[in-house]
Amino acid sequence: MPTLLIHNADCIATLDDTRRELRKGYVFIRDGKIEALGSAADLPPALLHSADEVIDAKGHLVIPGLVNTHHHMYQSLTRAIPQVQNAELFGWLRGLYPIWAGLTPEMVHVSTQVAMAELLLSGCTTSSDHLYIYPNGVQLDDSIAAALDIGMRFTATRGSMSVGASQGGLTPDSVVEQEAAILHDSQRLITRYHDTAHGAMTQVALAPCSPFSVSRDLMRESASLARSLGARLHTHLAENDHDIAYTREKFNCTPAEYAQDLGWLGPDVWHAHCVKLDAEGISLYAATRTGVAHCPCSNMRLASGIAPIRKMLNAGVPVGLGVDGSASNDGAHMLNEARQALLLARVGRSLEPFGCDHGPAEMTARNVLEIATRGGAEVLGRSDIGHLAPGMCADLALFDQRTLPFAGGAVHDPVGSLLLCASAQAAYTVVNGRVVVREGQLVTVELGPLVERHNRLALTLVAPR
Repeated sequence: MPTLLIHNADCIATLDDTRRELRKGYVFIRDGKIEALGSAADLPPALLHSADEVIDAKGHLVIPGLVNTHHHMYQSLTRAIPQVQNAELFGWLRGLYPIWAGLTPEMVHVSTQVAMAELLLSGCTTSSDHLYIYPNGVQLDDSIAAALDIGMRFTATRGSMSVGASQGGLTPDSVVEQEAAILHDSQRLITRYHDTAHGAMTQVALAPCSPFSVSRDLMRESASLARSLGARLHTHLAENDHDIAYTREKFNCTPAEYAQDLGWLGPDVWHAHCVKLDAEGISLYAATRTGVAHCPCSNMRLASGIAPIRKMLNAGVPVGLGVDGSASNDGAHMLNEARQALLLARVGRSLEPFGCDHGPAEMTARNVLEIATRGGAEVLGRSDIGHLAPGMCADLALFDQRTLPFAGGAVHDPVGSLLLCASAQAAYTVVNGRVVVREGQLVTVELGPLVERHNRLALTLVAPR
């Protein structure tokens, strides 16, 4: 693999164990890993002259690649559907399930690449995806192939739904699967694709969709299967008041108690949303190192509420960031998601009983950047991404701070301005040492024809059948 030198960067926010921020720095990359980084003044001349490619990063901020811990990429086909624009979670799902029943393998492949293109252009280098609906021959393989083509580091989660409306679930019977088939396919996918090596580009996790769409038996058996094969576990939990009410009515417990009873707590588990996680639940997650994927835009879009992220962090809960499905966010701009997390945490404090004790400094720009990098890496069980240091995967994003969004901000604080100023596109995104976004343009897939094809498929999917 060619060597790459990123040279003369105005600032490198390493997010390493000491949180170093290097002014006028460099990063040297070989074989998909960071070999060296430091001050430009200390750059060995041999590295400068031997690099196969040199990126002059003057005027740029360099950060670790952002890590997206929760998404439903197929949903980019159903952004801004009029009939669900003003619905909360359960009504939104009921309106969209019949449409998603028309998904095809081509739609999943194309929508995955559209979602990943948006993520890569916003500085995200690693993403998970939760595909839980499999009509018309759709397989998780369709998503994995799309990721390999576009060049994104990928945690593909094999979602599932097995409890239909006739059994008291929320899901139409037409889109549920038999549990034996789910488990068989789950084992196939882990065996074929799950890579646990340092620098792995593809990993697989098991992800029964939610308490209102799968049985308790499937939750237990999925956990047993995943752990026997060294894979992780993911699901939705405690997303809104209706979610809480369903769990209490059907299982006579809180969502955290439900997870505990089924063996769905631990450092190999992460749950999406957790907006309504109570104090006891937060303590339980902290004690077991169970991860949370925080999805602020989706939580606002569906009026689910404000997740108590600062309380989670203070307790020691691992927290990452997720853009969630494009139809419940209507975007997949990872940097903008981080900015929203910053702002929502601040306004959320003012809405707590008896007001705010600590104010806006309780959630800083650097706090949120850490959630979006190191936090996401921990939630996905990755020790090889999330910060910049020798030996780490060469996943980076560069932002040109000489551009309009940073005017008057980067000159004061390059790192703070990344979150406080208007969310910019990445100038360069590097995944595994490969430049996949160059000068603001995606280079692995031709974007114009991809978007045109995606829009045609979106119209086909939504057309009356």
